[in-house]
Amino acid sequence: MMVATRPQPGIPRDYSFPSIERSTLSNGLRIAVAPMPRLPLVTVLALVDAGASCDDPGREGVSALTIRALAEGTAKLDGATLTERFESLGTGLSSTGDWDDATTHIAVTPERLETAISLLGDVLTTPAFAKKDVERLKAERLAELMQQQVEPRGLADDKFMEYLFAPGSRYALPCAGGMASVRALDAAQLRGLHSARYAPGATTLVFAGDVTAERAVRLAERVFGGWRGARPPEVRVDDSVSSTGRQVHIVNKPGAPQSELRVGHGGVPRSHPDYFAIVVMNALLGGLFSSRINLNLRERNAFTYGARSAFEWRRGAGPFVVSTAVKTEVSDAATGEILLEIGRMREEKVTPDELSLATAYLDGVFPIRYETTNAVAQAIAIAQVYGLRDDYYTRYREQIRAVTADDVLRAARNFLHPERLLVLAVGDAAAIRAPMEQLDVGPVSLHDAPAEDGTPA
Repeated sequence: MMVATRPQPGIPRDYSFPSIERSTLSNGLRIAVAPMPRLPLVTVLALVDAGASCDDPGREGVSALTIRALAEGTAKLDGATLTERFESLGTGLSSTGDWDDATTHIAVTPERLETAISLLGDVLTTPAFAKKDVERLKAERLAELMQQQVEPRGLADDKFMEYLFAPGSRYALPCAGGMASVRALDAAQLRGLHSARYAPGATTLVFAGDVTAERAVRLAERVFGGWRGARPPEVRVDDSVSSTGRQVHIVNKPGAPQSELRVGHGGVPRSHPDYFAIVVMNALLGGLFSSRINLNLRERNAFTYGARSAFEWRRGAGPFVVSTAVKTEVSDAATGEILLEIGRMREEKVTPDELSLATAYLDGVFPIRYETTNAVAQAIAIAQVYGLRDDYYTRYREQIRAVTADDVLRAARNFLHPERLLVLAVGDAAAIRAPMEQLDVGPVSLHDAPAEDGTPA
């Protein structure tokens, strides 16, 4: 009988990330250009150091609301007219905020770039922040939060961060703000955030596509050269955790047929020198479909449709978290298996086949991620946010291939901490509390789920 064997990966093809040409205007605005003349499109991305980490206490969500409100109109154009102008150019304005940055971006053909970037300049430098638009965006965010309160997955994500990070840490609250803080926001606070954080010295303009560096700089100078404003101070987030010991939290959803499980602890900043070893280690643990946690919980035990682990990368130390949803009656067993796999990763080297499968996947899929102008622009923005070298993407694959089984074991022992794990279950406490206590993972705390209107239990 012939025994099937796993095909061996071929020799990786060479890959070079587009070259990046950089310059800085006299007002401090930085420009990064990745010429890609084979693609008849130009993506322009404006990256501003105005992410959620900049929110003042009590105003959590102001940065997220500000970046969303930019598209609602300028001093000259209302939101509907602004949208029509972009659409007439064959593009649309998108804007999004994260923990460490706020970005707006457009993608146009080269002949329409000059008009489009002029509109983008108005959006960034003279937003209207009309009261009616801000109130509508607030209402949308509050509706999202209300939905999360009744949706176990979103509730589990938010509660895990709340219980993991120390009280007062910005990371303990949702990136886009919670009920109380969002309700308290108004247009004046958005204008204040924009005045304080949106400045040329805090902005990087990224061009990727059919554009030369000379043209990009010329357009940027014409549109943004007169922009003024002091560079805002750097912000450091308190990323300390609430406990250095094990703890278990159950958020009660009576009658729930499933439990949303989160298991993890504090992680490390994106700038950590062991980044590549951590990436490969996590891929083997829970980052890929073929990872140990997914194969255990899904394939071997049929507890779930899927389980994954991740280090969430931020300038500060974000969380490490394992996420899954399981049937109520196996909540304790699934938690035990997660703990088992975390412990096993720290105790023994991964096999050559495991390591090869993970590194070959990470190596092979990498070039596919950067085939469009938008993907390249986003990658350059990430490099800017985290201070990565311009050759980071060109050298990424060799760095992945260089990770050894010894590196993986060292990363697991240094960055997986079973003694610090926080276990969170959103589910039927009457069914899962006693089994969770019998696991003896740590002290168990019981919480009522928030009311549907967001009122704390």
